[in-house]
Amino acid sequence: MKIKLQLSQIITNALLIANIQADEIVISDASKPEFGDYQFNGMMKLAKELKQNPREIAVMVCSHIDITGMVAKVEVAGPGFINIWLNDAWLATQANAILEDKRVGVGYVEQPQKVVVDYSGPNMAKQMHVGHLRSSIIGDTLATLLEFLGDEVIRQNHIGDWGTQFGMLIAYLEEQNTDGNTQELKDLEQFYKDAKVRFDESEAFANKAREYVVKIQGGDEHCLMLWQSFINASLGHCEEVYEKLNVNLTRNDVRAESFYNDQLAQVIETLKSKGISTTSNGAECVFIDGAEIPIVVQKSDGGFLYATTDLAALNFRDKVLNADRICYVVDARQAQHFKQVFSIAKQADMVGAEVSLEHIGFGTMMDKSGKPFKTRDGGTVKLVELLDEAVVRAKETIKDRDVHSNEELDAVAKAIGIGAVKYADLSISRESNYIFSWDKMLSFEGNTALYMQYAYARIQSILRKHDAQIFGDIVIGDELEHRLALMLLKFEDTLTKAAIEATPHTITGYLYDLVTLFMKFYEQNPILKGGIEEEVKMSRLQLAKLTASVIAKGLELLGIKVVDKI
Repeated sequence: MKIKLQLSQIITNALLIANIQADEIVISDASKPEFGDYQFNGMMKLAKELKQNPREIAVMVCSHIDITGMVAKVEVAGPGFINIWLNDAWLATQANAILEDKRVGVGYVEQPQKVVVDYSGPNMAKQMHVGHLRSSIIGDTLATLLEFLGDEVIRQNHIGDWGTQFGMLIAYLEEQNTDGNTQELKDLEQFYKDAKVRFDESEAFANKAREYVVKIQGGDEHCLMLWQSFINASLGHCEEVYEKLNVNLTRNDVRAESFYNDQLAQVIETLKSKGISTTSNGAECVFIDGAEIPIVVQKSDGGFLYATTDLAALNFRDKVLNADRICYVVDARQAQHFKQVFSIAKQADMVGAEVSLEHIGFGTMMDKSGKPFKTRDGGTVKLVELLDEAVVRAKETIKDRDVHSNEELDAVAKAIGIGAVKYADLSISRESNYIFSWDKMLSFEGNTALYMQYAYARIQSILRKHDAQIFGDIVIGDELEHRLALMLLKFEDTLTKAAIEATPHTITGYLYDLVTLFMKFYEQNPILKGGIEEEVKMSRLQLAKLTASVIAKGLELLGIKVVDKI
């Protein structure tokens, strides 16, 4: 239900009748219920153009607003704000229309795009750690959301599987006489440390490792076989994490650094032919206006860099995948890198001028002291271990509630624990750093997954207690029911905003406001209490049922499973 769009059209019509032209109509949510449901505050700009008093213009526009259908009342406030109240009957009709809709009233985008979302991107030399959490879940949420709204989404997992470290790793793999599927690779972190010790202690081994790097790059069959077995084992670790996280990345989505290796020389040739790069001290560089240090795309020894691979990837995503929008869900500290790479790609026509290139940056997960999240000995926290701990802690949180069998408890603990980790991350503005806190994320209070889960489970309990068919329509009887129905109908506008701005916290913020409002509604408007008229009871049951559907769909888009009982 694109309410803001409909209101914009109503305001536009009123302006046209009043012989006033406006380039853009911006409708915003009213800050308080007493100010209406929505506001139009574009009078100051119009007043400057028309050289008239903004309040007088607002009064004139209000006189032409149609209040026979969607709009119940309009009112001029302050220097020229137009406060808008929606009609109860109209709200009820719209809410009733989506009661049995699996999409809960959310339509599809009018002009679908082909969108590439690059996210997760682990290094195959090591197991995934907490630093990969944000990219994986923010990227997956964005991809899922865009798909739901009707875009064609191409997930791309740009894994790090190339470079000098792999010569060392496959040499050690060979020395251990393993095929990449045995216990030696169960702990990739330890395997890497052991290989590094061997590299540092043995000059013969170090020379062999360097030789194997050259052989990998040259296509040596034996070395490539060892390399592929290592990559397969490493991807297996990643897939274990993705399964736990309920993240939709598969082997088919992997587009590794090695995939672009054969295209890197052409990138350099393109930059040279267009006069974009310059040879400096034997290296090929691109000098960008305003930047003190050039972007090196080829070292003096002929080696390539991350920027070169990123340019090849951009060219592939434009020319082969035919993307309209390319989103990189990568740490905010890489902002300058992507700004420069995007600029070069556009200059070199590796990406068309009409293609949107976006760096979806995010902040760092911190511990309670405000420092990057580490283990007690200062090492990186393995993501799989963090997720396993989340499930254990969730089980401790709910085990005394006596509503689950042992089998149910395990399943519910998994849904709640993983959901808590994801929601805590997604509820923060992605550009911000945030403090990781078990106590906060597993709390039944505040903007947490558990608060959402509890609200959903509570509604399911109400529906189970009713234990009969729910029939009849939603009929709005008071201010709380008006606000709840309106909030439910705002879901589509919320998702649209989150998709355009790539802001998952827009969805979590909406869910928190919805659940908080429902709890007030539930406390003040009894549903199953005796003595309530049947029509009122059914209306409130329908509102509760629709609320549960929206909560479930919102959490589903965030990759979080709901539970019927907590």
